[in-house]
Amino acid sequence: MTDTRTPIDIGAPSGRPPSPQILGRLLCCLGVAAALAATAVRPADARLAAAQDWSPFVLVAGLLLIGLVADDDGLFAAAGYHLARLSRRGSVLFAGAAVMIGVVTALLNLDTSVAFLTPVLVYTARSRGAGEAALLYGCLLLSNAGSLLLPGSNLTNLIVLGEAHLTGGRFLARMWLPWLAALAVTGVVVAVAGRRSLRAVAVEPTPPHRPAPGLGLAAVLLATVAVIVLGSPALPVAAIGAAAIGVRLWQRRARARQVADVLGVPVLAGLFGLAVALGTLGRAWSGPAVLLAHLNAWATAGFAAAASVCVNNLPAASLLAARPPAHPFALLIGLNLGPNLFVTGSLAWLLWLRAARAAGARPSVATASRIGAVAVPLAMAAALGALALTGPV
Repeated sequence: MTDTRTPIDIGAPSGRPPSPQILGRLLCCLGVAAALAATAVRPADARLAAAQDWSPFVLVAGLLLIGLVADDDGLFAAAGYHLARLSRRGSVLFAGAAVMIGVVTALLNLDTSVAFLTPVLVYTARSRGAGEAALLYGCLLLSNAGSLLLPGSNLTNLIVLGEAHLTGGRFLARMWLPWLAALAVTGVVVAVAGRRSLRAVAVEPTPPHRPAPGLGLAAVLLATVAVIVLGSPALPVAAIGAAAIGVRLWQRRARARQVADVLGVPVLAGLFGLAVALGTLGRAWSGPAVLLAHLNAWATAGFAAAASVCVNNLPAASLLAARPPAHPFALLIGLNLGPNLFVTGSLAWLLWLRAARAAGARPSVATASRIGAVAVPLAMAAALGALALTGPV
């Protein structure tokens, strides 16, 4: 594997933020304290909030475990190698990467996408002698933008629409066009921003180890069927992930520490605690529901995007969906695309920073935010316009 550390073309790092591990511990403490306080003050509302929020977190844990097994089987590395081998032009390479990111995000959740595809795409760029900027930043922004297709693609989808008990098929029928529009617009913005890194002359990439698409591929297919068919896929998908990783642990092809790192338990626990606390607030205080009731779909999406940056999109979803929102799909567009504005927006940012640094890249929060500042309003407008074509906004 080539290890040419080509400097990133888009901007320069503006100082290293605190490590994801430290942020994770702080978030865990804050979330647990907030949940305990909410339970002490409003126990009934806290129970309702927890009932609304637990299944998305269980689902993403299962999907992350499935992603770990698929990565161990070499599926992601093989996809990156074949993409680099077949795409001689940088523009074709980026388009292929965008499709891969969109598919993995849709089927295995955006957190799985950034955790496992970020190092693959960095490898893909370096193996063809190119800078990794477009693919590096594209992995984060396209994962957030591509999380509108299925309920399990983003935890916010399940929090906002969980009580509607939509199957994956019904959700897909409503959101496939907004998903496509958001993905395409975000991809164009990232490609233009990273055009210098896409101009490099391609060289023949070094092949990775031969993939073994057995257990990992089977787990991916089973989880996909469960997400599309079932109205509540969290426990079945978690069972698939637990069984798959159990086999890997028994085979000694995975370690308990590795599993814990992939799950990021402190971050998940912290976000769950904050979600419960804000969900409790949304039930005890009618302010957010009254505000959303007076906003149209476009204003709802804009408000949701701002809320995701202020408190993270998962707690924001719990707060804003504590009572049935007037424009739930527009709310999701804001909650899913808004996090591309800043690092506080979603869990995917922390996973992306960790994965990028582990791959030897130099991710810049400021650079990603600058690209997001252009991409988010354009992608939201395109997605909302597309939403009007698939049904009432």
